[in-house]
Parts: sequence; C-alpha cells; structure tokens
Amino acid sequence: MLSRCLYLVIIIFLLLGCQSRQPFADRITLGVISFGENQQLKEKYGELEVYLEKELNSIVELEPAYNERQAITQIKEQAWDMVFAPSGLAAIATKQSTYVPILPLEGGLNNRSIFVVAQNSPIKTIPELKDKAIALGQPGSATGYYFPLLNLYGLTLARIDLATTPKRALEWISQGKVVAAAMSLEDYNRYRTTVPETQFRVLFQDNHKVPSGSILLSNSLPQIQQQALINALTSAPPMIPASVGYIANADVPNYEQLGMIIEKIKPISENIQQKPAILYEQSPN
Repeated sequence: MLSRCLYLVIIIFLLLGCQSRQPFADRITLGVISFGENQQLKEKYGELEVYLEKELNSIVELEPAYNERQAITQIKEQAWDMVFAPSGLAAIATKQSTYVPILPLEGGLNNRSIFVVAQNSPIKTIPELKDKAIALGQPGSATGYYFPLLNLYGLTLARIDLATTPKRALEWISQGKVVAAAMSLEDYNRYRTTVPETQFRVLFQDNHKVPSGSILLSNSLPQIQQQALINALTSAPPMIPASVGYIANADVPNYEQLGMIIEKIKPISENIQQKPAILYEQSPN
C-alpha cells in the first residue's frame, strides 16, 4: 500500500514538472525581416533559438520574411508567435490588436529616416525632387516608407518605385533608374559599401525621432505561453539580448504618433503607383 502511494506521488510530481517545463505543445515561430540574408540571421538568432528551446522545452523555428510587405501579410494572418518587428510593423500590429509589444529593440539616432542621392547629384533639397523618379521602401517601413511620404507631401513625382531592400534602392541610384532613395540611416551605413561603383551622400535627414522596434507576441497565444516567453526573454543571459538587439529591462515604445503619421499619409499612399505620382489630396471634380 505504501509503495503504491509513493508511486502515485512520483507520478504527480512528474506531471507537474512536465506542465511547468512544457507550456508549448509543439513549436514557437519566430518572425524576422531578412532582406534575403537568411544565413546571417541564422547566426544572429542561433543562441536565442537554443536558449528558448531549452527554457520552454519546445522547438523554435526562425521564419524570415524577405521584406516589410511580406511581414505585414504574416502579421495579418498571425502566422508568427513572436516577431522582432521594426517600428512601422510594430505600430501596424499593435493598432490591429493582433500582437502585443513586450520588450523594446535597440534604436537610437541610426533609426532616423533619410533620403540618399549620388555624391555628384545636383539635387540639394527635397523640393528639387519634383518631377523626378525616386525609390521608397516597402509599406510597413517607418524609415523607408511612412516618414519619407510625409516629407514628400505636396510634391508631384515622375515615378515612385518600391525597392524590396535598401541595397536594391542604392543599386537603382547607381544605375540611374532613380535619383534618390529613402531608407534608415542604419541601413544606409550598412549597405552603401555594397555598391562600390557609386559614392552616395545624405540629401535629407528627418528630424522626427523614430521609435525603436519591439518584440511582439501574438494575441492568439494563451496567456500562460505569453508569460513563459516574457519570463524567458527577460531572464536570459546578457549575451543573448545583446546579440539579437533587444533590451530586457525597459518599457516598450509608444507608437501613437507613428500611427497618426500612417493614417495621415493614407490618402496619398494610394497615388504612389500612378505616373506621375501626385502626393497631395486632390479636390473632387
């Protein structure tokens, strides 16, 4: 009788242990933007994947989206459990109430929106882009799409091309396809040396402080799973937040102002595929 009771006690403890160590039944999908650099991302997030798999006793799968447009689709479909989202995506996801921000990503002055031209370009100011062809980033990018459209408000452009990556936008300037391109200062510093045949310069830097991105969790995750992820991320060894670029002990950014800017440029964003692209609200006939 005693041995039977002891056996039952052991079973109960084992079950409780499994429940505390396995809040996820199957896997965690981790969404990030890759710009086609999947191998570099695998190296960047490798330690985090291993750590979360150990802490949560679950499989962690890194699922890159090529750019912001693809990421918006994934977010709308809630295809990811957790997202390392730049500010534009974070603002959209939180406004739609499909994801909740839990921890901020690293940001700073390098997160500013800029326009870039070739070093030898005669263009000196934003108004001089009138009737010219330019490149923007993808919808979903605060620095490559929303803030640039705000700065272009009121102009008529010959054409707007949407570059899939910042590197592609710089290549278009080099090839003479466009005269200017919008991107973040961080991306400019990262990719300008990858187009060595052309020297570039910053035409304009936006003064708005762009909020940092956030780690987002899907609202479709049960609360116990959300809390388990938060606990794991906030208690991770310091080298893990440092390697993937999040801050474990800070408040999430406020995306209200960015959300207002996204709403403000909606009427003109519908015109960007037109030729010419008229970036102001037109009076009805």
